[in-house]
Amino acid sequence: MDYSFFANMPPELGTFLISMIPIGELRAGIPLALTVYHMSVLKSYVISVAGNMFPIIFLLIGLEKVSEYLMKKSALARRFFSWLFARTRHKFTGSYEKWGSLALIIFVAVPLPATGAWTGAVAAYIFGIPVKKAFFLLFVGVMIAGVIVTMLTQGILRFLW
Repeated sequence: MDYSFFANMPPELGTFLISMIPIGELRAGIPLALTVYHMSVLKSYVISVAGNMFPIIFLLIGLEKVSEYLMKKSALARRFFSWLFARTRHKFTGSYEKWGSLALIIFVAVPLPATGAWTGAVAAYIFGIPVKKAFFLLFVGVMIAGVIVTMLTQGILRFLW
């Protein structure tokens, strides 16, 4: 990933902002903090988790209202949300039926593309998980993902394999 845009920002702000972005989330924030900003492991972890979770609060609270409003007003939004919800439902349904809440934690914790807190928030909405419970489950998943990404970035996992 090209971190040049973030290289000239204050380290805490750059780490927080890149961790907020869908797809990259803390999977981009922690490596940025550790390799570009040379922050401590603990500081990079805490700021990245906070940055990753910040937009999730608003997403969980507003996803239903915003998506319904936009789908009523725009055919493009209707197609986008229909695609997003169908894709998330397809990726997550079997796991959720089998594992329940643990499935959401694992789904968010595994540091692979399209399996972070943003997608987890959409899955929580689709499956009707209450906001407070969803936030807690997503937070646990993000914390686990942060540990995994930190270990991978630091090269610790290569010694375990």
